Amino acid sequence: MGIVLAVLLIGGVTAAVVAGRDSRGGNDDSGTAATTVRGVIGSEKAEFFADPDTVKALAARGLTVRAETSGSWAMDQLSLAGQDFAFPGSKAPADELRRKSGAEGGPLRPFYSPLVVVAHRNAAEVLAANGLVRLKANGDSKFATRGTLLMGPYLKAAEADRTWQQLEGSSGQAELSGTVFITSTDPVSSNSGALYLAAASYVADGGRVAADLAAVDRTAGLMRKLVQVQGAQQTSSDAPFRDFISGVGNPLVLVYESQVASLLTHSRRQEIGDLVVLYPDTTVSSDHTLVPLTATGRRLGELLSTDPRLRELAVRHGFRPQGAAAEFTAATEAHTDYIDQGLTGVRQAPVPTAEVLRTMARRARG
Repeated sequence: MGIVLAVLLIGGVTAAVVAGRDSRGGNDDSGTAATTVRGVIGSEKAEFFADPDTVKALAARGLTVRAETSGSWAMDQLSLAGQDFAFPGSKAPADELRRKSGAEGGPLRPFYSPLVVVAHRNAAEVLAANGLVRLKANGDSKFATRGTLLMGPYLKAAEADRTWQQLEGSSGQAELSGTVFITSTDPVSSNSGALYLAAASYVADGGRVAADLAAVDRTAGLMRKLVQVQGAQQTSSDAPFRDFISGVGNPLVLVYESQVASLLTHSRRQEIGDLVVLYPDTTVSSDHTLVPLTATGRRLGELLSTDPRLRELAVRHGFRPQGAAAEFTAATEAHTDYIDQGLTGVRQAPVPTAEVLRTMARRARG
């Protein structure tokens, strides 16, 4: 167990992200020294905090943020001594962190992002031809760039170990071979991987959220198939997404919508390639939840939730601010061929408690 924990911590804590200057220099607009606030964040928020505009906006409020990244479900294995906040990717690990740390006051959820599946065009079209995906016509192109992943049919295909070669329309496409599966992250340490199991188990168990070990048992075999077919898994969704965009790896990858929205905002259309964004008809939104461990950490969380400039920057990085759909809608207006602004027809699956979901993840990993 000691070796496993060491590997988890080495893999989960990946890099330091520094936002702003240290308190000796201070660069806020008022000329006063900035207060350094230290914390642990999910890696999907690293680019937001490292953005020079975010650095400037925080400095203008007198804050310098120094953060290290970790898998959301590995944060409770870290020492939080000397930290001002922890910022995992969803409520369940945040509740666990709050319980273990004894933090006072409720957590803050400044923004969120639903899980989506990115697919290469040929894979999406084959899945559509076989009833696993429903594609939406794109008026500007003969090719669809957005669609819906039908979780029920997909899970039945996974249960039956369907291969690409067994699907109509895959003949002659060498890149589509082997078992059909979605690449996800390690559910034991990573938020997106754990939430994938939450949504899949909910669908597989007839629309019931797993509440006890008996519920975990009912879907354990399928959850194991979803995970073990992938082989080694990453602890962050960033690496699989980058591999996908560069044209390597699996043709189906589970990511955050924020990663796609950020890519669309910062890239030229020719760099997007044959990307198709599939919204699962049953999914889970990742509520990025800040657990304040000190008064300074709470101040950061409140600013992220209420400061107009910081909310604007969160949207620029693809996140949906809580309680302000209009901000996200305006920012993604030019990309509705990829982004489903209203999450049309998407059902949110309830998430099990941290204890149940952790048990499910461990069982899935075998």
